[in-house]
Amino acid sequence: MTEFVSVHTSDEQPGVATLLLSRPPTNALTRQVYRELEAAAGDIATRDDVHAVILFGGHEIFSAGDDVPERSLLNGDEAASATRVCRSAVDALAAIPKPTVAAITGYALGGGLNLSLAADWRVAGDNVRFGVTEILAGLVPAGGTARLARAVGLSKAKDMVFSGRFLDAKEALALGLIDEMVAPDGVYDAALAWAQRFVERPAQVLAAAKATFHV
Repeated sequence: MTEFVSVHTSDEQPGVATLLLSRPPTNALTRQVYRELEAAAGDIATRDDVHAVILFGGHEIFSAGDDVPERSLLNGDEAASATRVCRSAVDALAAIPKPTVAAITGYALGGGLNLSLAADWRVAGDNVRFGVTEILAGLVPAGGTARLARAVGLSKAKDMVFSGRFLDAKEALALGLIDEMVAPDGVYDAALAWAQRFVERPAQVLAAAKATFHV
């Protein structure tokens, strides 16, 4: 039984699973949340009824990032362990052998942006704010900078990481950080449209094709 992460399917959306993160009010990421995300990713990976996945934080906010109060209380060994937990969860999401789409609302900051980068595509509302904000709290990103660099280029990634500045959706689209920008109330439906393109494709072929990007 999980507290903050759940997987949803429906007869109205055959072949598509929604991996839902729900830890109000900001979907802040703790070690428990990361462990639940990793377990959910592992479950989805083995399900024959799921052909594509939507990563969703709800209609208000995708994730404002790591739970800073929790991180600030960790000693050196605990912080290193927390970093490993984070990376393991994000790697598990990236390794799901099915097409994945992040449906981004509100904010995708720090660890939240890192989560979205584990998806194959990202759809965001035109009011979303993005940022690698750990440096503003005197922290180092727990991971994801390599994926960020692949998405936007090394120079832009370093600018985001070193400055901690916020990006609006228009700039994120121009940089290649997101793949589609839509009205805020259309984010989930737009992500669903991306996912539904693949539900009739042979699952094994899609998995093998996705694996070629990780060689």
